[in-house]
Amino acid sequence: MSGLDKVVGSYEEAMAGLKDNMTLIAGGFGLCGIPENLINEIKRKGTTGLTVVSNNCGTDDYGLGVLLVDRQIKKIVASYVGENKRFEQQMMNGELEVELTPQGTLAEKMRAGGAGIPAFYTATGYGTPVGEGKEVREFNGRPYILEQAIQGDFAIGKAWKADRYGNLVFRRTARNFNPMAITAGKIAVVEVEEIVDVGELDPDDIHLPGIYVNRLIQGNFEKNIEQRTVRAR
Repeated sequence: MSGLDKVVGSYEEAMAGLKDNMTLIAGGFGLCGIPENLINEIKRKGTTGLTVVSNNCGTDDYGLGVLLVDRQIKKIVASYVGENKRFEQQMMNGELEVELTPQGTLAEKMRAGGAGIPAFYTATGYGTPVGEGKEVREFNGRPYILEQAIQGDFAIGKAWKADRYGNLVFRRTARNFNPMAITAGKIAVVEVEEIVDVGELDPDDIHLPGIYVNRLIQGNFEKNIEQRTVRAR
Protein backbone atom coordinates (compact mmCIF):
# COMPACT_ATOMS: atom_id res chain seq x y z
CA MET A 1 0.00 0.00 0.00
CA SER A 2 1.55 3.29 -1.07
CA GLY A 3 0.38 6.85 -1.55
CA LEU A 4 -3.37 7.10 -2.06
CA ASP A 5 -3.69 3.39 -2.86
CA LYS A 6 -5.54 1.82 0.10
CA VAL A 7 -5.52 -1.83 -1.05
CA VAL A 8 -3.90 -4.44 1.20
CA GLY A 9 -3.15 -8.02 0.25
CA SER A 10 -4.31 -10.02 3.27
CA TYR A 11 -6.76 -9.90 6.15
CA GLU A 12 -3.86 -10.13 8.56
CA GLU A 13 -2.46 -6.92 7.10
CA ALA A 14 -5.91 -5.34 7.08
CA MET A 15 -6.34 -5.79 10.85
CA ALA A 16 -2.72 -5.20 11.84
CA GLY A 17 -2.48 -3.06 14.97
CA LEU A 18 -5.75 -4.16 16.57
CA LYS A 19 -4.89 -4.90 20.18
CA ASP A 20 -6.61 -6.08 23.33
CA ASN A 21 -8.94 -3.63 25.09
CA MET A 22 -9.45 -1.40 22.05
CA THR A 23 -12.78 0.05 20.90
CA LEU A 24 -14.08 -1.40 17.63
CA ILE A 25 -16.91 0.16 15.62
CA ALA A 26 -18.58 -2.18 13.14
CA GLY A 27 -20.99 -1.52 10.30
CA GLY A 28 -23.88 -3.77 9.37
CA PHE A 29 -27.43 -4.48 10.49
CA GLY A 30 -28.11 -8.02 11.61
CA LEU A 31 -26.29 -10.00 8.92
CA CYS A 32 -26.86 -7.40 6.21
CA GLY A 33 -23.76 -5.52 5.10
CA ILE A 34 -21.50 -6.98 7.79
CA PRO A 35 -17.72 -7.13 7.30
CA GLU A 36 -17.77 -10.86 7.96
CA ASN A 37 -14.22 -11.67 6.89
CA LEU A 38 -12.74 -8.85 8.97
CA ILE A 39 -14.71 -10.17 11.95
CA ASN A 40 -13.39 -13.66 11.30
CA GLU A 41 -9.85 -12.28 11.23
CA ILE A 42 -10.41 -10.72 14.66
CA LYS A 43 -11.57 -14.11 15.90
CA ARG A 44 -8.47 -15.73 14.42
CA LYS A 45 -6.20 -13.14 16.04
CA GLY A 46 -7.77 -13.86 19.43
CA THR A 47 -7.96 -10.18 20.35
CA THR A 48 -9.78 -9.82 23.69
CA GLY A 49 -11.24 -7.20 25.99
CA LEU A 50 -12.87 -5.40 23.08
CA THR A 51 -15.52 -2.74 23.39
CA VAL A 52 -17.68 -3.24 20.31
CA VAL A 53 -20.03 -0.57 18.96
CA SER A 54 -22.55 -1.85 16.43
CA ASN A 55 -26.29 -1.88 15.82
CA ASN A 56 -26.42 -5.42 17.21
CA CYS A 57 -24.13 -8.43 17.60
CA GLY A 58 -25.05 -10.71 14.71
CA THR A 59 -26.30 -14.20 15.48
CA ASP A 60 -24.85 -17.10 17.44
CA ASP A 61 -22.95 -18.41 14.43
CA TYR A 62 -22.35 -15.41 12.16
CA GLY A 63 -21.13 -11.84 12.32
CA LEU A 64 -19.98 -10.30 15.55
CA GLY A 65 -21.61 -13.14 17.43
CA VAL A 66 -18.60 -15.37 16.71
CA LEU A 67 -16.51 -13.10 18.96
CA LEU A 68 -18.73 -13.98 21.92
CA VAL A 69 -17.85 -17.67 21.73
CA ASP A 70 -14.42 -17.16 23.31
CA ARG A 71 -15.52 -14.03 25.17
CA GLN A 72 -13.40 -11.65 23.12
CA ILE A 73 -15.88 -8.84 23.78
CA LYS A 74 -16.09 -7.25 27.22
CA LYS A 75 -18.63 -4.52 26.37
CA ILE A 76 -21.19 -3.98 23.63
CA VAL A 77 -22.84 -0.69 22.72
CA ALA A 78 -25.83 -1.65 20.58
CA SER A 79 -29.47 -0.83 19.94
CA TYR A 80 -30.90 -4.31 20.53
CA VAL A 81 -29.97 -7.90 21.40
CA GLY A 82 -31.49 -9.41 18.24
CA GLU A 83 -31.26 -13.05 17.23
CA ASN A 84 -28.29 -13.89 19.42
CA LYS A 85 -29.00 -16.22 22.34
CA ARG A 86 -25.38 -16.18 23.46
CA PHE A 87 -25.47 -12.37 23.64
CA GLU A 88 -28.64 -12.56 25.77
CA GLN A 89 -27.23 -15.24 28.05
CA GLN A 90 -23.92 -13.48 28.68
CA MET A 91 -25.73 -10.20 29.34
CA MET A 92 -28.22 -11.77 31.77
CA ASN A 93 -25.39 -13.62 33.57
CA GLY A 94 -23.43 -10.41 34.04
CA GLU A 95 -20.57 -11.74 31.90
CA LEU A 96 -20.94 -9.03 29.27
CA GLU A 97 -21.37 -5.31 29.81
CA VAL A 98 -24.12 -3.98 27.55
CA GLU A 99 -25.07 -0.39 26.85
CA LEU A 100 -28.36 -0.38 24.96
CA THR A 101 -28.77 2.81 22.94
CA PRO A 102 -31.72 3.95 20.81
CA GLN A 103 -30.99 3.11 17.19
CA GLY A 104 -31.16 6.65 15.82
CA THR A 105 -29.05 7.95 18.70
CA LEU A 106 -26.44 5.27 18.04
CA ALA A 107 -26.28 6.21 14.35
CA GLU A 108 -25.87 9.88 15.26
CA LYS A 109 -23.18 9.06 17.84
CA MET A 110 -21.15 7.44 15.04
CA ARG A 111 -21.87 10.21 12.55
CA ALA A 112 -20.93 12.90 15.06
CA GLY A 113 -17.75 11.06 15.96
CA GLY A 114 -16.75 10.95 12.32
CA ALA A 115 -17.59 14.61 11.83
CA GLY A 116 -15.56 15.77 14.83
CA ILE A 117 -18.64 16.80 16.81
CA PRO A 118 -18.10 15.87 20.48
CA ALA A 119 -21.73 15.74 21.59
CA PHE A 120 -25.30 16.59 20.61
CA TYR A 121 -28.73 17.03 22.18
CA THR A 122 -31.63 14.70 21.44
CA ALA A 123 -35.11 14.28 22.89
CA THR A 124 -34.90 10.50 22.47
CA GLY A 125 -34.50 8.77 25.82
CA TYR A 126 -35.48 11.70 28.02
CA GLY A 127 -37.42 10.48 31.05
CA THR A 128 -36.27 6.89 30.58
CA PRO A 129 -33.27 4.92 31.94
CA VAL A 130 -31.40 5.99 28.78
CA GLY A 131 -31.39 9.58 30.02
CA GLU A 132 -30.41 8.93 33.62
CA GLY A 133 -27.41 10.96 34.75
CA LYS A 134 -27.17 12.93 31.50
CA GLU A 135 -27.27 16.68 31.13
CA VAL A 136 -30.71 18.07 30.24
CA ARG A 137 -31.52 21.34 28.45
CA GLU A 138 -34.75 22.76 27.13
CA PHE A 139 -35.15 23.97 23.54
CA ASN A 140 -38.47 25.56 22.56
CA GLY A 141 -40.01 24.21 25.74
CA ARG A 142 -38.98 20.60 25.15
CA PRO A 143 -36.33 18.78 27.24
CA TYR A 144 -33.34 17.21 25.50
CA ILE A 145 -30.51 15.06 26.84
CA LEU A 146 -26.85 15.44 25.94
CA GLU A 147 -25.34 12.43 24.18
CA GLN A 148 -21.61 12.06 23.56
CA ALA A 149 -20.23 11.08 20.17
CA ILE A 150 -18.40 7.79 19.66
CA GLN A 151 -15.00 7.21 18.11
CA GLY A 152 -13.20 3.89 17.83
CA ASP A 153 -9.59 2.82 17.68
CA PHE A 154 -10.65 0.73 14.68
CA ALA A 155 -13.71 0.78 12.44
CA ILE A 156 -14.62 -2.08 10.12
CA GLY A 157 -17.18 -1.93 7.33
CA LYS A 158 -18.46 -3.58 4.18
CA ALA A 159 -19.14 -1.94 0.81
CA TRP A 160 -20.17 -3.31 -2.56
CA LYS A 161 -17.57 -1.67 -4.78
CA ALA A 162 -14.54 0.61 -4.38
CA ASP A 163 -11.70 2.06 -6.37
CA ARG A 164 -8.12 1.70 -5.19
CA TYR A 165 -8.27 5.10 -3.45
CA GLY A 166 -11.03 3.80 -1.16
CA ASN A 167 -14.00 5.64 -2.68
CA LEU A 168 -16.97 3.47 -1.74
CA VAL A 169 -20.28 2.45 -3.25
CA PHE A 170 -22.79 0.58 -1.09
CA ARG A 171 -25.59 -1.61 -2.41
CA ARG A 172 -29.14 -0.95 -1.27
CA THR A 173 -29.91 -1.78 2.39
CA ALA A 174 -26.36 -3.06 2.95
CA ARG A 175 -25.42 0.62 3.30
CA ASN A 176 -27.22 0.80 6.70
CA PHE A 177 -24.73 1.75 9.49
CA ASN A 178 -21.63 1.30 7.34
CA PRO A 179 -20.94 4.92 6.28
CA MET A 180 -21.26 6.27 9.82
CA ALA A 181 -19.26 3.43 11.37
CA ILE A 182 -16.41 3.77 8.88
CA THR A 183 -16.01 7.51 9.48
CA ALA A 184 -15.88 7.05 13.26
CA GLY A 185 -12.71 4.95 13.40
CA LYS A 186 -9.18 6.25 13.83
CA ILE A 187 -8.17 3.37 11.53
CA ALA A 188 -10.96 2.43 9.10
CA VAL A 189 -10.77 -0.94 7.33
CA VAL A 190 -13.27 -1.80 4.60
CA GLU A 191 -13.83 -5.00 2.68
CA VAL A 192 -15.60 -4.96 -0.67
CA GLU A 193 -16.89 -7.33 -3.32
CA GLU A 194 -15.10 -5.56 -6.18
CA ILE A 195 -12.18 -3.17 -6.57
CA VAL A 196 -11.92 -1.13 -9.78
CA ASP A 197 -9.32 1.25 -11.14
CA VAL A 198 -9.40 4.89 -10.17
CA GLY A 199 -11.69 6.81 -12.51
CA GLU A 200 -14.07 3.93 -13.19
CA LEU A 201 -16.58 5.05 -10.58
CA ASP A 202 -18.91 7.89 -11.51
CA PRO A 203 -18.35 10.59 -8.85
CA ASP A 204 -22.13 10.92 -8.49
CA ASP A 205 -22.36 7.24 -7.53
CA ILE A 206 -19.83 7.40 -4.68
CA HIS A 207 -21.50 7.20 -1.28
CA LEU A 208 -18.41 7.68 0.91
CA PRO A 209 -15.14 9.26 -0.23
CA GLY A 210 -11.85 7.48 0.28
CA ILE A 211 -10.54 10.14 2.67
CA TYR A 212 -12.27 8.16 5.43
CA VAL A 213 -10.73 4.80 4.48
CA ASN A 214 -7.27 3.65 5.61
CA ARG A 215 -7.23 0.06 4.33
CA LEU A 216 -9.20 -1.73 1.66
CA ILE A 217 -9.44 -5.43 0.82
CA GLN A 218 -11.47 -7.49 -1.62
CA GLY A 219 -13.14 -10.58 -0.22
CA ASN A 220 -15.68 -13.33 -0.84
CA PHE A 221 -18.93 -13.35 1.11
CA GLU A 222 -21.50 -15.95 2.16
CA LYS A 223 -24.41 -13.47 2.38
CA ASN A 224 -26.35 -15.40 5.00
CA ILE A 225 -30.00 -14.60 5.69
CA GLU A 226 -30.83 -13.82 9.32
CA GLN A 227 -34.48 -14.86 9.09
CA ARG A 228 -35.82 -16.78 6.11
CA THR A 229 -39.58 -16.80 5.69
CA VAL A 230 -41.32 -18.63 2.88
CA ARG A 231 -44.96 -18.59 1.88
CA ALA A 232 -46.88 -21.85 2.09
CA ARG A 233 -48.10 -23.15 -1.25
